[in-house]
Amino acid sequence: MDPLPSGAVDLHVSLHRRGRLAADAYRQLREAILDGRLRAGERLPATRELARRLEVSRNTVLHAYQRLAAEGFLAGRAGAGTYVAAGIRADARGRRAPAGAALRPRAAWPSLPAPPAPDPPAAPYDFQVGAPDPALFPWDAWRWRVSRQLRGRRARPGYPPPEGDPGARAAVARHLGVARSVRAGADDVLLTSGAQQALDLVGRVLLAPGDRVAVEDPGYPPARAAFEALGARAVPVPVDAEGLVVDALPSDARLVYVTPSHQFPLGMPMSLRRRQALLAWSERTGAAIVEDDYDSEFRFDGRPLEPLQALDRQGRVVYVGSLSKVLLPTLRLGFLVAPASLVPALRAAKALTDSHGPLELQRALAELVDDGLLARHVRRVLRIYRERRDRLAAAVERHLGGRVIALPASAGLHRSFHLADASGDEAEVVRRSQALGVAVQPLAPYHARPGRPGFALGYGVVPAARIDEGIRRLAAALEPPPAARRRRR
Repeated sequence: MDPLPSGAVDLHVSLHRRGRLAADAYRQLREAILDGRLRAGERLPATRELARRLEVSRNTVLHAYQRLAAEGFLAGRAGAGTYVAAGIRADARGRRAPAGAALRPRAAWPSLPAPPAPDPPAAPYDFQVGAPDPALFPWDAWRWRVSRQLRGRRARPGYPPPEGDPGARAAVARHLGVARSVRAGADDVLLTSGAQQALDLVGRVLLAPGDRVAVEDPGYPPARAAFEALGARAVPVPVDAEGLVVDALPSDARLVYVTPSHQFPLGMPMSLRRRQALLAWSERTGAAIVEDDYDSEFRFDGRPLEPLQALDRQGRVVYVGSLSKVLLPTLRLGFLVAPASLVPALRAAKALTDSHGPLELQRALAELVDDGLLARHVRRVLRIYRERRDRLAAAVERHLGGRVIALPASAGLHRSFHLADASGDEAEVVRRSQALGVAVQPLAPYHARPGRPGFALGYGVVPAARIDEGIRRLAAALEPPPAARRRRR
């Protein structure tokens, strides 16, 4: 179809039944208005223009327009054209495909957790886990660099490389080498749409349906779901004060997924002894290790820990992560660092999955790294998050002392706590907290098997000045209801 006159909606009408052309045009326009594809106030093409594009007489289109106008669906404006009338209630459900049962997903999909619902309105005291503070993002520096990438450039023909812009991969390799002690060059790095896509790519390349994958318990549910969606069987493996219990790993596991720098969600780092044992286990069994290092830039206490990837001498560790915590989750800037033997297959899988990532954002990121602004930003937000972490620890000690057990953590944007009463009802605590305007995360969703009740408190979003009052309200939620207090007496 030719372009429409300026201001007119791009209208698609299909006419096939000879002798019923006006009726077909009327029906399709009416359906488009009722299901919301044509909205109130939108201008329709002139009858002469639409007739030319549909290759019918003008009277055919005019008849359809007149009938819709008579029924109140269209309104004409002298000298301005024909518009969808105001006041019509559209039903967006009319856009849905037929709800038949002819097609069914593979057996694994119905058992997987549903995607998270849109974030609810922020609680007044928001201790959500895994979220950085968008107010701390370097908006001006980022906006200027993205604008420069978009301004005055002529796009190259064809598609960028699936593994990402070469300069951006080199910049990410330098950042990881300095900030996380990762041994990598640009050729070892693939840029992904967040860490979740990196996990999916690794699973596609390494796993066959029925393969067993060892995951931490408690652990990160989206990682477990990503492997199960590919047909693998996830085997929960317990963690203790030193991290993943290597002796509990199944000998036939094809892959093990771990968060050794800051175990998610409990928070402890994996000890050096346990890291070496895991690498030795991998060499004996031939299994791959996927190391998810999701927030180790934010280390507050103790010496920096070497990642498994830096200790690996056999090429068995795939290192994945993102800049979601450092920058913004919505940018979807993730990465994986893989042994050379896997890079060609991962590059092919990336090409099949989404062809390539957003080139302009990748180049803006490279400039942020090369100009030293990313490192400066990390130092700045580290000071802010450290203050929030310290305030949280003090408030918990002041208001919750004796009722919770703080789990050790020296990094990240959250702290986890077990209820001192091992028979406590964490779901009730969360419900009562929400009623008091406090958002906390229960630990139960992270357990594949029943575990000790507790909750996690994130300090990435909540301002420092609101932490003490939020924990005071949480303490009120931990108080047993009056009836329970009377029974204890």
